[in-house]
Amino acid sequence: MQAAQARPVRATALPSVTGALRAMESLLLGSGQRTARRNAWTAVLEDRRRARDRVETEHVLEAVAERAPRAT
Repeated sequence: MQAAQARPVRATALPSVTGALRAMESLLLGSGQRTARRNAWTAVLEDRRRARDRVETEHVLEAVAERAPRAT
């Protein structure tokens, strides 16, 4: 019988950190990943809507402040 020899490991055979993280993500999240991404995108859109509302409110308040009579 011959002794089994270990095969040399090439650098290209090792996964990158990004690839390893993606593999872990797919294992851990599985089918829930789609839902998580959808929820994240919905949150982004909601943040953008709130930002637009804040800017609009700021403009309205500035317009009202300019029209208000100033007490001297």
